[in-house]
Amino acid sequence: MNNRIITALDIGSTYVRAVICEQDPDGLLKIIGSGVRPSTGLRQGVVVNIEATLRAITATIEDAEMMSGLEVTDCWTGIGGNHINGLNSRGVVGVSGKKKNSNEREIGPEDIERVIEAAKAVVIPTDRQILEVIPQNFKVDDQKGIRNPMDMIGVRLESDVHIITCAVTGAQNLIKCVNRAGLRVNDLILQTLASGRAVLTPEEIELGTVLLDIGGGTTDVLVYVDGTPYSTYTIPAGGTHVTKDISILKNISLENAEKIKIDAGCCWESMMDVKETVIVPGVGGRPPMSIPRSQILAIIKPRMEEIFKLVKQHLDTLNLSRSLGGGVVLTGGGSQLSGVVDLANHILRLPARLGSPLQTPNLSGLVEEYRIPSYATAIGLILEGEKRSRAEQKEYASDSRNREKMNLIERLRVWLKEEFT
Repeated sequence: MNNRIITALDIGSTYVRAVICEQDPDGLLKIIGSGVRPSTGLRQGVVVNIEATLRAITATIEDAEMMSGLEVTDCWTGIGGNHINGLNSRGVVGVSGKKKNSNEREIGPEDIERVIEAAKAVVIPTDRQILEVIPQNFKVDDQKGIRNPMDMIGVRLESDVHIITCAVTGAQNLIKCVNRAGLRVNDLILQTLASGRAVLTPEEIELGTVLLDIGGGTTDVLVYVDGTPYSTYTIPAGGTHVTKDISILKNISLENAEKIKIDAGCCWESMMDVKETVIVPGVGGRPPMSIPRSQILAIIKPRMEEIFKLVKQHLDTLNLSRSLGGGVVLTGGGSQLSGVVDLANHILRLPARLGSPLQTPNLSGLVEEYRIPSYATAIGLILEGEKRSRAEQKEYASDSRNREKMNLIERLRVWLKEEFT
């Protein structure tokens, strides 16, 4: 049995990242290649320049292929941005499974599929499409909070689901860019769902956690309640806005502003020496200037405060019945800014930590280079892609067995007809 190749493609507003993994017959994953290139063809997660996005994807994949020594043909692609929206819905059906007595029946897979389909029957604008439908919990007759109702006895089955939608054109343009780069998109996966797979522990998901993926153009929010996604929300501000603030207020190029943000940026006073200075490059032949680092903090902190206050406003509208015991987990490139965890803890009033891809038993090759927040989505796409591939293989094997069974029945029917007619 040959090893299987799984490729993840994280197309962001500031960078495109690709990770190639090899899966052995025992199911163990090993990272064998990666690539990263600047991205200029997206704005707030939406493709605005096909050619620029195509060039970035092509170069990133080529880098990853060169490192791995392999040529890839398909990938699991992340999608995010301000066109993503989430809503909760409920479906109700009567149980039609195997009869146990005069009134009660056993719940089968067909009943679960029907109730989820019923929950999906919501009015969605024609310019939007369903990206994910995630069951939250089930209710059998009067019994609530059931995670898996399979084989239970009941008359009425209900299901709460979280539906994530995206703009049709946003998804189509992303797929078009990947296809033109010579790759087939296995599926589009929500970036925050992928990040959550990589950085959250099962305990955090069960207790309830706010995942903040601070990217370049947007900050994507995914709230987990009782072990499942409950709310999906996007704030149209991220790390690029911080860079632009520095550029405008200090009259320097975006490139120099980005360098200052990375090298000297901070948004929490106690983590900075007030005596420190920053060299600001001169413009138009003028000599560089030395300014207090506190001036950079005074630019960065208000923008980051604005982002976290918008997150808090959204959380306050949810009216959750229980506290989020898992706190806040910050990931994405913007989360690596010095002091961002302390500021999030201060404004959101929840315990906060930085989210980097966790070391898992079935994933090797995860060296320190990849164990940083900016690689959370790419690593999560590998893990989620592998999970979906496994489910597809299982479903295909089941369908194959059913087809073989039907073929046998058909051959038996033909034989009986020929013998006894």
